[in-house]
Amino acid sequence: MDLSVVIVNWNTESLLRDCLRSVYDTAKGITFEVIVVDNASSDGSVAMLKVEFPQVRRIENYENRGFAAANNQAFRVMTGRYALLLNSDTVLTEGAVHELYAFMEEHPEAVMACGQLLNADGSKQNSIAAFPTLLSLLVNMPLLEILFPARYPGKRQEYRHPIEVDSGIGACLIVRKSAIDGVGGLDERYFFFFEETDWARTMREAGWKIYHVPTARIYHFQGKSVGADVRSRIHFYRSRYLYFLKWESEAWPIAAVLIVMRLIVNWFLTGMGVVLTLGLNRVLRGKWKVYSQLIGWHLRGCP
Repeated sequence: MDLSVVIVNWNTESLLRDCLRSVYDTAKGITFEVIVVDNASSDGSVAMLKVEFPQVRRIENYENRGFAAANNQAFRVMTGRYALLLNSDTVLTEGAVHELYAFMEEHPEAVMACGQLLNADGSKQNSIAAFPTLLSLLVNMPLLEILFPARYPGKRQEYRHPIEVDSGIGACLIVRKSAIDGVGGLDERYFFFFEETDWARTMREAGWKIYHVPTARIYHFQGKSVGADVRSRIHFYRSRYLYFLKWESEAWPIAAVLIVMRLIVNWFLTGMGVVLTLGLNRVLRGKWKVYSQLIGWHLRGCP
């Protein structure tokens, strides 16, 4: 088997259907299987799979185990030489799978590759994730991409050929199975966010290389599979703290202070915006509420 397409699903029935259709429509000419790990969805996703995609291998969890643990379940039973990790809110364009597969076949030093993620209107999303540092906490990543484009590649640059990167966004990643067997799966302490960045760093430490393949294009309806309430932001902060504790332990105290300071500044500035708009701007009110809840979560000791 050439490829095992792995999709983790949680309550995204309609998106999952579109994602699967794109897989079967565009991955022709490559031997592949599809494994969907369902994290206790309650929206009919599993029933849809049974009726519309009976050929899909299903793993049905009775609780939401998160992204890392669910993918690891698929890795243990996959038969492909490569795993293609897809978010359920992605749609593959024609040729995307072939571009990623051909690149990995032609570059044995590559352990992982990501494509170019697109918004619904075809504009580029960021598809590359640099390893977090104190500098990236002090300075916004978009500014770093402008000031140091060679060190911080991103969507503002136009790439015609594959480039080596720190890590790729986990919405679409192809990974060599032999490397998974060598370094292990995703760290299951990450429930969501940063798990692929952590994994990429582990693989880089083992001597492998990671690439961005710009000619592989994938629509990504960003955030639809995660949600936008405070729970997803808590997962983000918890994962970021875990990453720094694991990889930048000496810088961890400073990193924690910087993260909290940025949160407080965002809370204050958003609150000023709410006041100046007399509370009429619903977006600002929503952001200020989430920032307030995140500060409250920190004051409770990040439970």
